[in-house]
Amino acid sequence: MRLEKVEVIVPGLESFVFPRMVTIDQHFCKDAVEDVSSELTAQMAAAALPDIAGKSIAITAGSRGIPHVVEAFATIVRSLRERGAAPFIIPAMGSHGKGTAEGQAAVLEHQGITETSIGAPIRSATEVVPVATMADGTPLYCDKLAQQSDGIVVFNKIKPHTSFRGDWESGLVKMIVIGLGKRQGAEMVHGHSILNFSQIIPEAGRALLAATPILCGIGVVENAYNDLARIDVMTPDEIFPREKEILVYAKDILGRLLFPEIDVLIVDEIGKNFSGTGMDPNVSGRTTSGHPGFDTIAVKKIFVRAVSPASQGNANGIGAADFTTLRLVDAMDFTSTYTNTITSRVSDSARLPMILNNDREAMALAIRGSFPATSEKARVVRIANTKAIHSIQVSEAFLPEIEGRAEFTVHGDPSPIDFGADGNLTD
Repeated sequence: MRLEKVEVIVPGLESFVFPRMVTIDQHFCKDAVEDVSSELTAQMAAAALPDIAGKSIAITAGSRGIPHVVEAFATIVRSLRERGAAPFIIPAMGSHGKGTAEGQAAVLEHQGITETSIGAPIRSATEVVPVATMADGTPLYCDKLAQQSDGIVVFNKIKPHTSFRGDWESGLVKMIVIGLGKRQGAEMVHGHSILNFSQIIPEAGRALLAATPILCGIGVVENAYNDLARIDVMTPDEIFPREKEILVYAKDILGRLLFPEIDVLIVDEIGKNFSGTGMDPNVSGRTTSGHPGFDTIAVKKIFVRAVSPASQGNANGIGAADFTTLRLVDAMDFTSTYTNTITSRVSDSARLPMILNNDREAMALAIRGSFPATSEKARVVRIANTKAIHSIQVSEAFLPEIEGRAEFTVHGDPSPIDFGADGNLTD
Protein backbone atom coordinates (compact mmCIF):
# COMPACT_ATOMS: atom_id res chain seq x y z
CA MET A 1 0.00 0.00 0.00
CA ARG A 2 1.48 3.30 -1.08
CA LEU A 3 0.61 6.51 0.73
CA GLU A 4 1.56 9.99 -0.31
CA LYS A 5 3.56 12.24 1.96
CA VAL A 6 1.61 13.19 5.06
CA GLU A 7 1.19 16.94 5.30
CA VAL A 8 1.53 17.32 9.05
CA ILE A 9 2.67 20.24 11.14
CA VAL A 10 4.75 19.23 14.14
CA PRO A 11 5.05 22.34 16.32
CA GLY A 12 8.66 23.27 16.96
CA LEU A 13 10.05 20.32 14.99
CA GLU A 14 12.99 22.23 13.54
CA SER A 15 14.16 23.35 16.97
CA PHE A 16 13.03 20.26 18.89
CA VAL A 17 15.63 19.08 21.40
CA PHE A 18 15.91 15.29 21.48
CA PRO A 19 17.48 13.51 24.45
CA ARG A 20 21.00 12.18 24.11
CA MET A 21 21.27 8.38 23.92
CA VAL A 22 23.78 5.82 25.11
CA THR A 23 24.21 2.10 24.43
CA ILE A 24 23.89 -0.25 27.39
CA ASP A 25 23.83 -3.99 27.94
CA GLN A 26 21.19 -5.66 30.09
CA HIS A 27 22.39 -8.89 31.70
CA PHE A 28 20.23 -12.01 31.88
CA CYS A 29 20.55 -15.74 32.47
CA LYS A 30 23.17 -17.18 30.10
CA ASP A 31 22.13 -20.85 30.12
CA ALA A 32 22.97 -22.17 26.64
CA VAL A 33 23.20 -25.46 24.75
CA GLU A 34 26.83 -25.71 23.66
CA ASP A 35 26.29 -28.05 20.70
CA VAL A 36 22.71 -28.22 19.41
CA SER A 37 23.30 -31.13 17.05
CA SER A 38 25.09 -33.26 19.65
CA GLU A 39 22.47 -32.55 22.32
CA LEU A 40 19.57 -33.36 20.01
CA THR A 41 21.27 -36.48 18.67
CA ALA A 42 21.88 -37.78 22.19
CA GLN A 43 18.35 -37.10 23.37
CA MET A 44 16.78 -38.61 20.24
CA ALA A 45 18.91 -41.74 20.66
CA ALA A 46 17.87 -42.06 24.31
CA ALA A 47 14.18 -41.38 23.69
CA ALA A 48 11.81 -44.30 24.31
CA LEU A 49 10.35 -44.30 20.81
CA PRO A 50 8.59 -47.24 19.12
CA ASP A 51 10.04 -49.01 16.09
CA ILE A 52 9.72 -46.56 13.18
CA ALA A 53 11.67 -48.45 10.52
CA GLY A 54 9.94 -47.96 7.18
CA LYS A 55 7.51 -45.42 8.67
CA SER A 56 6.70 -41.96 7.33
CA ILE A 57 7.24 -39.30 10.00
CA ALA A 58 5.98 -35.70 9.80
CA ILE A 59 7.95 -32.98 11.59
CA THR A 60 6.20 -29.70 12.44
CA ALA A 61 7.80 -26.38 11.51
CA GLY A 62 6.33 -23.12 12.78
CA SER A 63 6.64 -19.49 11.78
CA ARG A 64 8.63 -18.24 14.77
CA GLY A 65 12.30 -17.53 14.47
CA ILE A 66 14.27 -20.11 16.48
CA PRO A 67 18.06 -20.05 16.89
CA HIS A 68 19.86 -22.92 15.12
CA VAL A 69 16.54 -23.99 13.57
CA VAL A 70 18.08 -25.38 10.37
CA GLU A 71 20.68 -27.33 12.34
CA ALA A 72 17.94 -28.66 14.61
CA PHE A 73 15.74 -29.86 11.75
CA ALA A 74 18.67 -31.42 9.90
CA THR A 75 19.61 -33.29 13.09
CA ILE A 76 16.06 -34.51 13.70
CA VAL A 77 15.83 -35.70 10.09
CA ARG A 78 19.15 -37.53 10.37
CA SER A 79 18.19 -39.14 13.70
CA LEU A 80 14.90 -40.41 12.31
CA ARG A 81 16.59 -41.77 9.19
CA GLU A 82 19.08 -43.65 11.37
CA ARG A 83 16.07 -45.46 12.84
CA GLY A 84 14.94 -46.36 9.32
CA ALA A 85 12.15 -43.78 9.04
CA ALA A 86 11.23 -41.52 6.12
CA PRO A 87 10.86 -38.02 7.61
CA PHE A 88 9.33 -34.95 5.98
CA ILE A 89 8.58 -31.40 7.13
CA ILE A 90 5.12 -29.84 7.29
CA PRO A 91 4.43 -26.16 7.98
CA ALA A 92 2.39 -25.99 11.19
CA MET A 93 1.50 -22.35 11.72
CA GLY A 94 -2.27 -21.93 11.76
CA SER A 95 -3.20 -19.02 9.48
CA HIS A 96 0.26 -17.52 9.07
CA GLY A 97 1.68 -17.13 5.58
CA LYS A 98 -1.78 -15.96 4.44
CA GLY A 99 -3.06 -19.41 5.36
CA THR A 100 -1.96 -20.79 1.98
CA ALA A 101 0.34 -23.70 1.16
CA GLU A 102 2.61 -21.46 -0.90
CA GLY A 103 2.66 -18.72 1.72
CA GLN A 104 3.57 -21.09 4.53
CA ALA A 105 6.33 -22.73 2.50
CA ALA A 106 7.69 -19.24 1.84
CA VAL A 107 7.69 -18.49 5.58
CA LEU A 108 9.89 -21.54 6.13
CA GLU A 109 12.20 -20.54 3.30
CA HIS A 110 12.72 -17.13 4.89
CA GLN A 111 13.98 -18.98 7.98
CA GLY A 112 16.42 -20.93 5.82
CA ILE A 113 14.31 -24.09 6.05
CA THR A 114 14.48 -25.69 2.60
CA GLU A 115 14.61 -29.26 1.36
CA THR A 116 18.29 -28.78 0.60
CA SER A 117 19.22 -27.29 3.97
CA ILE A 118 17.48 -29.91 6.09
CA GLY A 119 17.80 -32.90 3.79
CA ALA A 120 14.13 -33.89 3.68
CA PRO A 121 10.99 -33.12 1.65
CA ILE A 122 8.79 -30.20 2.66
CA ARG A 123 5.12 -30.94 2.09
CA SER A 124 3.02 -27.83 2.41
CA ALA A 125 -0.74 -28.19 2.03
CA THR A 126 -3.84 -26.65 3.56
CA GLU A 127 -6.14 -29.66 3.73
CA VAL A 128 -7.13 -30.75 7.23
CA VAL A 129 -9.26 -33.55 8.61
CA PRO A 130 -11.52 -33.51 11.70
CA VAL A 131 -10.11 -35.90 14.29
CA ALA A 132 -11.71 -34.97 17.62
CA THR A 133 -14.20 -32.68 19.33
CA MET A 134 -14.20 -30.56 22.45
CA ALA A 135 -16.78 -30.97 25.19
CA ASP A 136 -18.94 -28.24 23.66
CA GLY A 137 -18.88 -29.94 20.26
CA THR A 138 -16.22 -27.75 18.67
CA PRO A 139 -14.48 -29.84 15.98
CA LEU A 140 -10.71 -30.16 16.17
CA TYR A 141 -8.57 -30.58 13.07
CA CYS A 142 -5.19 -31.92 12.05
CA ASP A 143 -3.15 -31.40 8.91
CA LYS A 144 -4.18 -34.24 6.60
CA LEU A 145 -0.61 -35.15 5.64
CA ALA A 146 0.38 -35.32 9.29
CA GLN A 147 -2.66 -37.35 10.29
CA GLN A 148 -2.02 -39.83 7.47
CA SER A 149 1.63 -40.25 8.45
CA ASP A 150 2.83 -43.00 10.77
CA GLY A 151 4.02 -40.50 13.35
CA ILE A 152 4.33 -36.79 14.10
CA VAL A 153 7.31 -35.09 15.73
CA VAL A 154 6.00 -31.89 17.30
CA PHE A 155 8.83 -29.35 17.36
CA ASN A 156 8.34 -25.88 18.80
CA LYS A 157 9.70 -23.21 21.08
CA ILE A 158 8.24 -23.11 24.60
CA LYS A 159 7.71 -19.54 25.80
CA PRO A 160 5.22 -17.19 27.43
CA HIS A 161 2.32 -16.40 25.10
CA THR A 162 1.70 -12.88 23.90
CA SER A 163 -2.05 -12.81 24.54
CA PHE A 164 -2.94 -14.99 27.54
CA ARG A 165 -1.58 -16.58 30.72
CA GLY A 166 -1.85 -20.24 31.69
CA ASP A 167 0.03 -23.44 32.50
CA TRP A 168 0.48 -24.14 28.77
CA GLU A 169 1.03 -21.11 26.58
CA SER A 170 3.21 -21.11 23.44
CA GLY A 171 4.74 -24.52 22.99
CA LEU A 172 4.04 -28.08 21.95
CA VAL A 173 0.42 -28.23 23.12
CA LYS A 174 -0.49 -25.06 21.25
CA MET A 175 1.37 -26.34 18.18
CA ILE A 176 -0.78 -29.49 18.25
CA VAL A 177 -3.98 -27.46 18.64
CA ILE A 178 -3.45 -24.47 16.36
CA GLY A 179 -0.31 -25.10 14.30
CA LEU A 180 -1.35 -28.53 13.04
CA GLY A 181 -4.95 -27.36 12.68
CA LYS A 182 -3.98 -24.94 9.93
CA ARG A 183 -6.26 -21.99 9.28
CA GLN A 184 -9.47 -23.98 9.78
CA GLY A 185 -8.34 -25.41 13.08
CA ALA A 186 -7.06 -22.05 14.25
CA GLU A 187 -10.39 -20.41 13.44
CA MET A 188 -12.33 -23.08 15.32
CA VAL A 189 -10.23 -22.66 18.45
CA HIS A 190 -10.11 -18.87 18.19
CA GLY A 191 -13.91 -18.98 18.06
CA HIS A 192 -13.64 -19.19 21.82
CA SER A 193 -12.60 -15.99 23.54
CA ILE A 194 -8.84 -15.71 23.92
CA LEU A 195 -9.59 -14.85 27.54
CA ASN A 196 -10.51 -18.55 27.93
CA PHE A 197 -7.44 -19.93 26.16
CA SER A 198 -5.85 -21.08 29.41
CA GLN A 199 -8.65 -23.67 29.59
CA ILE A 200 -9.27 -24.18 25.86
CA ILE A 201 -5.69 -25.01 24.84
CA PRO A 202 -5.16 -27.89 27.31
CA GLU A 203 -8.65 -29.33 26.72
CA ALA A 204 -8.21 -29.32 22.95
CA GLY A 205 -4.61 -30.50 23.28
CA ARG A 206 -5.53 -33.57 25.29
CA ALA A 207 -8.27 -34.50 22.82
CA LEU A 208 -5.91 -34.12 19.86
CA LEU A 209 -3.05 -35.92 21.57
CA ALA A 210 -5.32 -38.95 21.91
CA ALA A 211 -6.52 -38.73 18.31
CA THR A 212 -3.31 -38.06 16.36
CA PRO A 213 -0.20 -40.22 15.79
CA ILE A 214 2.16 -38.10 17.89
CA LEU A 215 5.56 -39.83 18.02
CA CYS A 216 7.29 -37.37 20.33
CA GLY A 217 7.62 -33.72 21.22
CA ILE A 218 10.76 -31.62 21.03
CA GLY A 219 10.62 -28.39 22.97
CA VAL A 220 13.30 -25.72 22.91
CA VAL A 221 13.72 -22.65 25.10
CA GLU A 222 15.43 -19.49 23.89
CA ASN A 223 17.45 -17.28 26.20
CA ALA A 224 17.70 -13.49 26.07
CA TYR A 225 20.79 -13.70 23.85
CA ASN A 226 19.04 -15.34 20.87
CA ASP A 227 20.52 -18.72 21.68
CA LEU A 228 18.99 -22.00 22.84
CA ALA A 229 19.01 -22.42 26.60
CA ARG A 230 17.72 -26.00 26.61
CA ILE A 231 16.31 -28.79 24.45
CA ASP A 232 13.88 -31.44 25.68
CA VAL A 233 12.76 -34.52 23.77
CA MET A 234 9.67 -36.07 25.34
CA THR A 235 7.26 -38.92 24.73
CA PRO A 236 3.56 -38.15 24.13
CA ASP A 237 2.75 -38.98 27.77
CA GLU A 238 5.41 -36.53 28.95
CA ILE A 239 4.33 -33.55 26.84
CA PHE A 240 1.77 -32.07 29.24
CA PRO A 241 3.64 -32.41 32.56
CA ARG A 242 7.06 -31.50 31.19
CA GLU A 243 5.94 -28.54 29.11
CA LYS A 244 4.23 -27.08 32.18
CA GLU A 245 7.53 -27.26 34.08
CA ILE A 246 9.58 -25.95 31.16
CA LEU A 247 7.29 -22.92 30.75
CA VAL A 248 8.11 -21.86 34.32
CA TYR A 249 11.80 -21.98 33.42
CA ALA A 250 11.19 -20.09 30.16
CA LYS A 251 9.44 -17.31 32.06
CA ASP A 252 12.26 -17.12 34.59
CA ILE A 253 14.95 -16.53 31.94
CA LEU A 254 12.87 -14.35 29.60
CA GLY A 255 14.65 -11.17 28.60
CA ARG A 256 12.82 -8.02 29.64
CA LEU A 257 13.29 -4.29 29.76
CA LEU A 258 14.56 -3.70 33.28
CA PHE A 259 12.90 -0.31 33.74
CA PRO A 260 9.45 -0.01 35.35
CA GLU A 261 8.59 3.27 33.61
CA ILE A 262 9.40 4.40 30.07
CA ASP A 263 8.19 7.54 28.32
CA VAL A 264 8.87 6.39 24.75
CA LEU A 265 9.79 2.94 23.46
CA ILE A 266 11.25 2.91 19.94
CA VAL A 267 11.07 -0.46 18.19
CA ASP A 268 13.13 -0.64 15.00
CA GLU A 269 11.27 -3.67 13.60
CA ILE A 270 8.23 -5.79 14.34
CA GLY A 271 7.55 -9.11 12.64
CA LYS A 272 6.20 -12.64 12.93
CA ASN A 273 9.79 -13.90 13.14
CA PHE A 274 10.12 -12.04 16.44
CA SER A 275 6.71 -12.65 18.01
CA GLY A 276 3.23 -13.84 17.13
CA THR A 277 2.07 -10.30 17.79
CA GLY A 278 4.94 -8.64 15.96
CA MET A 279 6.37 -7.26 19.18
CA ASP A 280 6.18 -9.29 22.36
CA PRO A 281 4.00 -7.66 25.05
CA ASN A 282 6.04 -9.54 27.63
CA VAL A 283 8.71 -7.00 26.66
CA SER A 284 6.72 -3.94 25.57
CA GLY A 285 4.06 -4.10 28.28
CA ARG A 286 1.41 -3.55 25.58
CA THR A 287 -1.11 -6.13 24.44
CA THR A 288 -4.09 -5.84 22.11
CA SER A 289 -5.83 -8.93 23.49
CA GLY A 290 -7.27 -7.30 26.59
CA HIS A 291 -5.93 -10.15 28.71
CA PRO A 292 -4.36 -9.17 32.06
CA GLY A 293 -0.82 -10.02 33.07
CA PHE A 294 1.25 -7.88 30.70
CA ASP A 295 1.61 -4.75 32.82
CA THR A 296 5.05 -5.41 34.29
CA ILE A 297 6.28 -2.12 32.83
CA ALA A 298 4.50 1.14 32.07
CA VAL A 299 5.23 2.55 28.60
CA LYS A 300 3.52 5.81 27.68
CA LYS A 301 4.17 5.85 23.92
CA ILE A 302 5.44 3.27 21.43
CA PHE A 303 6.94 4.15 18.05
CA VAL A 304 7.47 1.30 15.56
CA ARG A 305 9.79 2.15 12.68
CA ALA A 306 9.48 -0.80 10.26
CA VAL A 307 8.31 -4.37 9.62
CA SER A 308 11.05 -6.98 9.20
CA PRO A 309 11.70 -8.43 5.72
CA ALA A 310 11.31 -11.96 7.13
CA SER A 311 7.73 -11.14 8.16
CA GLN A 312 6.84 -10.71 4.48
CA GLY A 313 4.66 -7.69 5.11
CA ASN A 314 2.73 -9.22 8.00
CA ALA A 315 2.55 -6.29 10.42
CA ASN A 316 0.32 -7.98 12.98
CA GLY A 317 0.83 -6.15 16.26
CA ILE A 318 1.18 -2.67 14.79
CA GLY A 319 -2.05 -1.86 16.61
CA ALA A 320 -0.14 -1.81 19.90
CA ALA A 321 1.90 1.17 18.70
CA ASP A 322 1.05 4.86 18.92
CA PHE A 323 3.17 6.03 15.98
CA THR A 324 4.68 4.52 12.85
CA THR A 325 6.15 5.54 9.51
CA LEU A 326 5.08 5.70 5.89
CA ARG A 327 7.73 3.12 5.02
CA LEU A 328 6.20 0.56 7.36
CA VAL A 329 2.75 1.03 5.86
CA ASP A 330 4.22 0.87 2.35
CA ALA A 331 5.82 -2.48 3.24
CA MET A 332 2.64 -3.95 4.73
CA ASP A 333 0.90 -6.91 3.13
CA PHE A 334 -2.65 -6.21 4.23
CA THR A 335 -3.92 -9.63 3.11
CA SER A 336 -1.37 -11.42 5.27
CA THR A 337 -1.87 -9.07 8.22
CA TYR A 338 -5.65 -9.20 8.09
CA THR A 339 -5.78 -12.98 7.58
CA ASN A 340 -3.76 -13.41 10.74
CA THR A 341 -5.79 -10.99 12.84
CA ILE A 342 -9.17 -12.14 11.51
CA THR A 343 -8.30 -15.71 12.44
CA SER A 344 -7.16 -14.73 15.93
CA ARG A 345 -10.18 -12.41 16.32
CA VAL A 346 -7.93 -9.77 17.88
CA SER A 347 -8.61 -7.12 15.25
CA ASP A 348 -6.92 -4.38 17.27
CA SER A 349 -3.58 -5.97 16.35
CA ALA A 350 -3.98 -4.71 12.77
CA ARG A 351 -5.20 -1.23 13.64
CA LEU A 352 -2.93 1.48 12.25
CA PRO A 353 -1.48 4.10 14.60
CA MET A 354 -0.64 7.67 13.59
CA ILE A 355 1.49 7.55 10.42
CA LEU A 356 4.35 10.02 10.04
CA ASN A 357 6.73 10.72 7.18
CA ASN A 358 9.92 9.85 9.01
CA ASP A 359 11.55 8.95 12.31
CA ARG A 360 12.19 12.54 13.34
CA GLU A 361 8.51 13.49 13.14
CA ALA A 362 7.35 10.33 14.90
CA MET A 363 9.90 10.59 17.71
CA ALA A 364 9.14 14.25 18.33
CA LEU A 365 5.41 13.58 18.58
CA ALA A 366 5.94 10.54 20.80
CA ILE A 367 8.12 12.52 23.20
CA ARG A 368 5.72 15.49 23.22
CA GLY A 369 2.83 13.13 23.93
CA SER A 370 4.56 11.48 26.88
CA PHE A 371 4.78 14.83 28.73
CA PRO A 372 8.32 14.72 30.15
CA ALA A 373 9.53 17.66 32.24
CA THR A 374 11.59 18.72 29.22
CA SER A 375 12.14 16.87 25.95
CA GLU A 376 15.83 16.28 26.65
CA LYS A 377 14.88 14.61 29.96
CA ALA A 378 12.48 12.14 28.35
CA ARG A 379 12.94 8.48 29.33
CA VAL A 380 13.46 6.95 25.87
CA VAL A 381 14.43 3.34 25.13
CA ARG A 382 15.31 2.06 21.66
CA ILE A 383 15.44 -1.64 20.79
CA ALA A 384 16.07 -3.46 17.51
CA ASN A 385 13.08 -5.76 18.17
CA THR A 386 11.54 -7.46 21.18
CA LYS A 387 13.87 -10.46 20.81
CA ALA A 388 17.02 -8.32 20.84
CA ILE A 389 17.03 -6.61 24.21
CA HIS A 390 20.46 -7.52 25.53
CA SER A 391 22.06 -4.50 23.85
CA ILE A 392 19.79 -1.45 23.72
CA GLN A 393 19.92 2.33 23.66
CA VAL A 394 18.54 4.50 26.46
CA SER A 395 18.37 8.23 27.02
CA GLU A 396 20.66 9.77 29.61
CA ALA A 397 17.71 10.28 31.97
CA PHE A 398 18.14 6.59 32.91
CA LEU A 399 21.79 6.86 33.89
CA PRO A 400 21.27 7.76 37.58
CA GLU A 401 19.24 4.58 38.19
CA ILE A 402 21.62 2.41 36.13
CA GLU A 403 24.79 3.48 37.91
CA GLY A 404 26.27 0.81 40.15
CA ARG A 405 23.75 -1.91 39.21
CA ALA A 406 25.22 -5.28 38.22
CA GLU A 407 22.49 -6.01 35.67
CA PHE A 408 23.68 -3.15 33.43
CA THR A 409 26.85 -2.22 31.58
CA VAL A 410 27.11 1.24 30.01
CA HIS A 411 29.17 1.67 26.84
CA GLY A 412 30.62 5.13 26.30
CA ASP A 413 28.99 8.48 26.88
CA PRO A 414 25.59 9.80 25.77
CA SER A 415 25.57 11.31 22.28
CA PRO A 416 23.04 13.25 20.19
CA ILE A 417 20.55 11.39 18.02
CA ASP A 418 21.63 11.56 14.38
CA PHE A 419 19.01 12.00 11.67
CA GLY A 420 19.77 11.88 7.96
CA ALA A 421 18.58 14.34 5.35
CA ASP A 422 15.41 12.25 4.96
CA GLY A 423 14.59 12.65 8.65
CA ASN A 424 15.30 9.00 9.48
CA LEU A 425 17.76 7.63 12.02
CA THR A 426 21.15 6.98 10.49
CA ASP A 427 22.26 4.07 12.69
